[in-house]
Amino acid sequence: MKVPLAYGQGHLEVELPDHTTVLRPRPQPGLPDERAALLAALEAPIGCAPLRESLKPGAKVCIIFPDITRAMPNARILPWLLDYLHAHGVRDEQIVLLNSTGTHRPNTPEELDVMLGRSITARYRVLNHYCEHEADMVQFGTTRTGAPALINRHAAEADVRILTGFIEPHFFAGFSGGPKALMPGVAGLKTIISNHGAANIGSPRATFGINEGNPIWDEMLEIALRVGPSFLLNVSLNEEKHITGWFAGDLPAAHRQGREFVRKSAMSPVDAPYDIVVTTNSGYPLDMNLYQGVKGMSAAAVIIKPGGMIVLAAECREGMPLGSPCDKLLRSAASPAELLARISSPGFEWPEQWQAHIQALIQSRARVLLHSAMSEDLVRAALLEPCPDIAATVRAEAARIGPGVRIAALPWGPLTIPYIAA
Repeated sequence: MKVPLAYGQGHLEVELPDHTTVLRPRPQPGLPDERAALLAALEAPIGCAPLRESLKPGAKVCIIFPDITRAMPNARILPWLLDYLHAHGVRDEQIVLLNSTGTHRPNTPEELDVMLGRSITARYRVLNHYCEHEADMVQFGTTRTGAPALINRHAAEADVRILTGFIEPHFFAGFSGGPKALMPGVAGLKTIISNHGAANIGSPRATFGINEGNPIWDEMLEIALRVGPSFLLNVSLNEEKHITGWFAGDLPAAHRQGREFVRKSAMSPVDAPYDIVVTTNSGYPLDMNLYQGVKGMSAAAVIIKPGGMIVLAAECREGMPLGSPCDKLLRSAASPAELLARISSPGFEWPEQWQAHIQALIQSRARVLLHSAMSEDLVRAALLEPCPDIAATVRAEAARIGPGVRIAALPWGPLTIPYIAA
């Protein structure tokens, strides 16, 4: 059978054995009028008063939006939101739009033009968050390991905080969206390293679909709530990036409703694990670099047999990127086992160690191969096996295993999270 795998800004058509189980998100129709549904959500939010009641004269408004690695339709949503603010007396100079980069690189002016639309970047104050700039932060106590809980000053000192984003299963935070806009989105590097440390990443509850009792999620929400009330404006999206739902209002309550909506379409039970799983990183923008590729690996790892084979198709047009903290950490070890031992050693801390940590954990249970635009040398430097021909690789491994081999494909990667049914 031919299976189209999301890859870059298009698809790879891959010939897989006819008995391959193909797991896709359950179809969800887009809203017939996205703008009207937004306005209705702002007027009747979940668990709090309408947004307009917070818009006092002269109020400082900070809108936090996802960076370029997220498939958020910012250029559609933000003009509608800004029109709403202006209709209720908010002036341009009261508004700051803050890019929640977390530990990612800042987005260029050209990227921001594409992400938000030139009509927004030319008119409003649009800022990147820099997690290393502690002078630009406000402290809200400490994390559970004693690190300072630092949040960007523009978000911390706003009278009205609007957290935008979209909800999907997340490989160690349970679901994306919600407090992630603040923590880690606009948090300090020390804060993020503490929250994403080896003990938390290694927790069995730090995985897809689990929020309560997940040490990473619990602390994210705790720190976000210390900052003060924030108005959540999250969406759910289908494969065509159409909005399927708005979840606006009180941060914990609105996100809880949103993630239960998403759970129904994005999480799929299977009856047994597989010998081979072909996955993706859901295409552009999530597969623009290998740093994000652990998400696609993690989706496959949930259903892989011990000793099985995962093949990830991710374009990685930016490479790791080269010279990033994650790249340097991966290059510092000769094998995933050595890397895992290093990360697990007492007191070890490294920016972006969580991605490498999860990759090494997956590789302790399965082979991981990568089909990408990266050179084979760069793939090996990232401790992965190059896979120039997915179809041929799957055929060879299936022949080696023999009759009864179980194969699965996740054409949209982490947009579909399978799990072994109890």
